Order: sequence, then structure tokens, then C-alpha cells
Amino acid sequence: MIRMLAACALSLLAASAGAQGRYDTGITDTEIKLGQTAPYSGPLSAYSTFGRASEAYFAMINDQGGVNGRKIRLIVADDSFSPPKTVEQVRKLVEADGVFALHAPVGSATNLSVRKYLNDKKVPQLWLQSGISKFNDPKNFPWSLSGLPNYDTEVHAFARHILLTRPAAHVAILYQNDDFGKEYVAGLKDGLGTRAKEMMVGEQSFEVTDPTVESQVIALRGTGADVLVIVATQKQTVQALRKAQDLGWKPMPMIAFPAASITRTYVPAGLDASTGAVSSAVVVDPSDPAARDSADVQAYTAWMNKYYPAGDKLDGLNLTAYYEGFLMVEVLKRCGATLSRQCVMDKAATLTDLKVPMLRPGITVGTTPTNYNLFKKLQMLTFDGKRLIPTGGPIAAE
Repeated sequence: MIRMLAACALSLLAASAGAQGRYDTGITDTEIKLGQTAPYSGPLSAYSTFGRASEAYFAMINDQGGVNGRKIRLIVADDSFSPPKTVEQVRKLVEADGVFALHAPVGSATNLSVRKYLNDKKVPQLWLQSGISKFNDPKNFPWSLSGLPNYDTEVHAFARHILLTRPAAHVAILYQNDDFGKEYVAGLKDGLGTRAKEMMVGEQSFEVTDPTVESQVIALRGTGADVLVIVATQKQTVQALRKAQDLGWKPMPMIAFPAASITRTYVPAGLDASTGAVSSAVVVDPSDPAARDSADVQAYTAWMNKYYPAGDKLDGLNLTAYYEGFLMVEVLKRCGATLSRQCVMDKAATLTDLKVPMLRPGITVGTTPTNYNLFKKLQMLTFDGKRLIPTGGPIAAE
């Protein structure tokens, strides 16, 4: 009898081990465990809404039955937007919590701090929240793929727009003093080419912890620039537009896409200060009167109402969490019944003209094993005081 019980126990253990052996860490027959880092505290705690929206998206998917019968559990860890804390939290997510992959972790410096670790461990770092070109490096870091448009792509489009519409312009740039801002500075000079030295008349940087950028705007006004490129998140962009207006300075503002929102930036800054602002986008602005009745916006609004009613429907961070949640679910579905980290990366790196909710007309997602840049086209836009007016059709971004 004892021998029979022992044999049964060994058989059960072997069966359990066999089931676990079919899947990578973080996957069971019923669950997919994902991790994310986001700043729930610190100077950029406003970005915590991204984590809450990500959880809300997967709540919707779970209510619909999950992915191939598995529910998604997202563990969001607060890193205060501090790279040392990101390292600590990501190690915990991987080694203690046993997540299958990192889903849309927030920040450039924060993601750079753990990129090598995750690639050495062969843990997917998918749809990460940074557009710096360093994250399009599949040869050296095949497990890291950005979920945002490439900053370098946008600023080169800005340069082409300046050369075409204001070839005699004097250009000033206000930028966040980190990889995000520095990429725009370098890309703007490269995009202007041989004209850069004569056209670029002023550069001013700021730290994300600075209470205001007013002194920098005053300094840039002194250059006499008639184009002002603002590379910042919404808070500093609003401050810069307001201060330029207060000074009676009327350059053409060019707004980096993280801050290009009607209700979150242009209205708070003042319509007089914002009218004429130029930006680019791959996603629909749900506050744009021209888009409110579209099927995509209606579905997005219904999701927010049900799963994240405390969130701001017009916050671009929540919109980004929505489309990146779709991307994660899509690649998980494509892997079928037996999931592996390698399969997820293979599927993420071979997306072809994928139509994704809330992308602008004519814009799709595509990747190859040698080019992880999700977006190959973008749409130039001008704010006319009421809505975002497309400038031509989507333009090739590479």
C-alpha cells in the first residue's frame, strides 16, 4: 500500500513537472504573469495613470475569457522614475515574482538601466515607453522593443517641415535634459543638414524637477527665433507656450508628440498661445472634435467608462496603454497554446501592416527582425484653435 501511494505521488509530481516544462516562467495552463515598472511616486507620478490603464485593459481581456483560455495578471511596481530603483524592482519582478515578460515599462533612462540584464536573461522587454533610437537595436538587444514612435523619426520630420515651409527660419529649441530631449537636439541639427549652423539660434535645457521653464523661454526669446521646438511633457510645454504668449513672442511652436494634446496642453496653455502649433501623431486624439464619433474612439471611451472610470479619457497615457495592451494580446494570441518567451519575441518582431485600434487613418504597425521601429509613417498636424488639421497624408517616417 505504501509503495502504491509513493508511486502515485511520484507520478503526480512527474505530471506536474511535465506540465510546467511545456511553458516558460510566468506561464501556466490558466495564467500569464506580466510585469511593469511605472512611477507611482516621485516627480513624474502623473505617469502612474499608465499603470492603472494597463491593468484596466487586461481586466477587459480577462472578462472576455483571456488569451487562449489564460487570464493575464499584471504586476506593476513603483520605481519613482529612478533607474537604481528600476533595477531593484525589475530584478524582483523577474527573480522573485517570476514574470513571463515586461509589458510597457515606463521611461528612457529607467529602461536603459535594465536592458542588458533583461537581454542576458532573455526576458522580453516589450512595448517599452521610450522612443529613443537606442531601443531599435535588434542586433545587440533582441529582447527589447519600443511601443512608441521613434523620437528621431519625428524630429527629422520637423526639420523637413521647417525647410519646406520656412526656409529662412531662425530656430530655437527647449528640451528636457535627458535622452529624450538630447535625441531631438541632435536629430534637428542632422535634419537641417548644412543649414543647421545658420538656422539654429538658441538651445535651452531643463530638468524634470525644475518648477518652471520661464527663464529658459525668456532666454530663447532673446535669440529672435521665429520657430520654437518644445521637447517636453505636458507640464513644461504648457508653461513654455504661456510664457511666450506673455512675452508677446509669436514663434511657430513645434510640439514633441508626448505633449501634443488639445485638452491636456493646448487648452490649458491658452488658445491664443497654442493656435498654429505643429506636431505629428500616429494615434487619434480622442478630444479632437473630428474624431469623437469614430468607432475606435467610441470603443475606447466605452472601455474607459467601464474599466477605468476614474481615469481621464483624454490623457494620451491612457490611450497609449490601450493600444499597447492590444499589441501584447495580439502577439500572445499568435503564439497559440504553448507559450514561450522566444515565440513572443519572434511574433513581435514580424508584424506586418497590423491595424491597431486608435491609430490614425493610413497608419499601421510593422516590424522586422532587423528593424524594431513600430511606426514607418506619421501624420503632420497643425492646431487651428479648435482641432488638429492634417498636413497632407501620412508621410514616410524612415
